Amino acid sequence: MNKSYIEYQEALLGQEKKWEGLCRRCGGCCGAYDDPCQHLKGDAKSGFYCTIYPQRFGLKKTVNGEEFDCVLVKEILHTYWKNDHICAYKQYLKMPWKI
Repeated sequence: MNKSYIEYQEALLGQEKKWEGLCRRCGGCCGAYDDPCQHLKGDAKSGFYCTIYPQRFGLKKTVNGEEFDCVLVKEILHTYWKNDHICAYKQYLKMPWKI
């Protein structure tokens, strides 16, 4: 592999880490304030977390049994969910210079 390709891949990884680092673990995109995903758990110190995070994509169920397709948060940022005003991703898209 050439040097520029490796540098490009490293830059992509850096951007992905920055994006992932924005999350405040509010749980809103996973239904924390309505009918949450059955894999969403709460933690008093750090908010919410997914118990199957590396394998989260695809058909899943909420606590009440409703099926949904778990997707990248980037794919649902244009939608509304309860308390989405606290989502760091949505705040970043509105005002990236403030985060």
